[in-house]
Amino acid sequence: QVRLVESGGGLVQAGGSLRLSCATSGRTFSNYQMGWFRQAPGKERELLATIPWSGGYTLYADSVKGRFTISRDNAKNTVYLQMNSLKPEDTATYYCAADPRSTVVGVTWTYWGQGTQVTVSS
Repeated sequence: QVRLVESGGGLVQAGGSLRLSCATSGRTFSNYQMGWFRQAPGKERELLATIPWSGGYTLYADSVKGRFTISRDNAKNTVYLQMNSLKPEDTATYYCAADPRSTVVGVTWTYWGQGTQVTVSS
């Protein structure tokens, strides 16, 4: 059974940092794209960053470029999202996702985690 389990969310003050983790299990993701999304109440799910599991080009949404960094640790089967200079508008539930396609449209990713809450206070 494929599982993606996020952790590392919490409450942080504006300007602070958090590192989210996405632990994967149940299959080999070596040819997969990995991504981080977020969804705030009343808003659509937003793609934040992607990285090929095998390494290579990373992509970021304009809203987080320069503040967030996606990375992966093959030995730990874990993908990370380092979030710096957090703002109140970053408050949302953050999700990890995986897909075997090299290009994924929108939120049609194959595998999803359950999400972890990030709250940024002003």
